[in-house]
Amino acid sequence: MPGRSKDLTRLRIALTNFFALDGFIFAGWVVRIPAIKEQTGASASTLGLALLGVSAGAVVTMMFTGRLCRRYGSHPVTVVCGILLSLSVALPPLTHSTWALGAVLLVFGAAYGGINVAFNSAAVDLVAVLQRPIMPSFHAAFSLGGMIGAGLGGLVAGSLSPTRHLLGLTVIGLLVTAVAGRALLRYDSPVPQSAPVPQPAPSPQSVPGQPEEHAPRRADPRTRRLVVVFGLIALCTAYGEGALADWGTLHLEQDLDAHPGIAAAGYSCFALAMTIGRLCGTTLLERLGRTRTVVAGGTMAAVGMLVGSLAPSVWAALLGFAVTGIGLANIFPIAVERAGALAGPSGVAVASTFGYGGMLLGPPAIGFMADWFSLPIALTSVAALAAVAAVIGYGTRRATAD
Repeated sequence: MPGRSKDLTRLRIALTNFFALDGFIFAGWVVRIPAIKEQTGASASTLGLALLGVSAGAVVTMMFTGRLCRRYGSHPVTVVCGILLSLSVALPPLTHSTWALGAVLLVFGAAYGGINVAFNSAAVDLVAVLQRPIMPSFHAAFSLGGMIGAGLGGLVAGSLSPTRHLLGLTVIGLLVTAVAGRALLRYDSPVPQSAPVPQPAPSPQSVPGQPEEHAPRRADPRTRRLVVVFGLIALCTAYGEGALADWGTLHLEQDLDAHPGIAAAGYSCFALAMTIGRLCGTTLLERLGRTRTVVAGGTMAAVGMLVGSLAPSVWAALLGFAVTGIGLANIFPIAVERAGALAGPSGVAVASTFGYGGMLLGPPAIGFMADWFSLPIALTSVAALAAVAAVIGYGTRRATAD
C-alpha cells in the first residue's frame, strides 16, 4: 500500500538520524580523550579504569532497556535515551580527577547503552517488515556520524576547549532528537502483515493498543544458545571498534609522532571505511549471504589491524585502519539482526550487551596491556578477535541459512 510504504520510509529516515547522532556524539567524545587525559593527569591504566565507567553504565542498562522496549515500545525509549545521551556528553570536560571522570562516564555509558538497544530493536522490526537486509544501512549512518564527529573534533581541537566543544554536541544532539524524535513517536513499531506474531493469551502486563511484537518472546534453549553465539560474534568485532575509537588517536600521536590533527583523522579514516562498507552492505549480503560476509570481513579486519598496529609509519597505519573498518563493517549489524530475528528485543539486548560490552570493555583492557607491554602490541588483540569472529561465523553457517 502506498500510504504504508511512505510511513515506513519516514520511519527509516527517523531511525537513520538517531543512528547517525549516536555515532556523531560518541566520536566527538573520543577525539577529546587525549585532552581529557591531560586535564585529569591520568596514566594509561587509570584512564582505562575511568573508561570502564562507560562500559559499566552501558552493560548494566542494556538488559533493562530490552524490558523497557517490550513494555513501552522501542520508539519512545529511543527518544528518551537520545536526550540523556546529548546531555551527558557535556559532563567529562567538567572533571579534574580520574574518579570524577569515571563517575560521569557511568552516566554517559548508561545513555549510550540504552539508545543502542532501543534503536537496534526498532531497526530489527523494520527489517522484518521490509524483508530486505537493510540493517547495515543503519549502522552506516552510525559510522558516517562518527566520521563527521571525529573530523569536526579534529578541526576544532586547536581552537575550542573540550568544554565548549562537547557542550556544542549537546545542543546539536537535543535539536536532532527533537526533530527526529517527533517523527519517530508518530509511528508504532511495524509488524509484518503476512506473518503476525502469535499472541497466546493476554497477560496482566498487556497494554491496550500495544504492538504485538512488544510481548515477551519465550525462546527455547537452542535459540538462547544461538543468540549468545551471535553476541560473541558482536563482541569480537565491536571490541575492535571501541579500541580504535579510544586508542587509535593516541597510538598515532604517541607512538608514531603524528600531528594532533592527523591523529584525530585516524578514527575518521576508520569510520569512513566502515561507512563505505556498510553502505554496500545490503548489496553484499544479497550476493554473498551472511556467512561469507562474516568470514571474509573478519579475515580482512585481522590483516588490516596487524598492519595498523605494527606499521612503522603514520600513513601505513591509516591504511591498516581503513582495511580494518571495511572488514568489520557488516559483522556487527548481521549479529544483532540475527539475534533480534530469533528473540525480539530480548535477543537484541543480549547481542548488544555482548557487542557493546566488547566495544566498551576493550579499551580498558588495552590500557592495561599497553602498560604491561606496549600500545602497538595491545592493539594486535583486535586482529586476534576479528579472526575469532570469522571462525565463529563459519561455525554458524547453518543457523544463518546462507
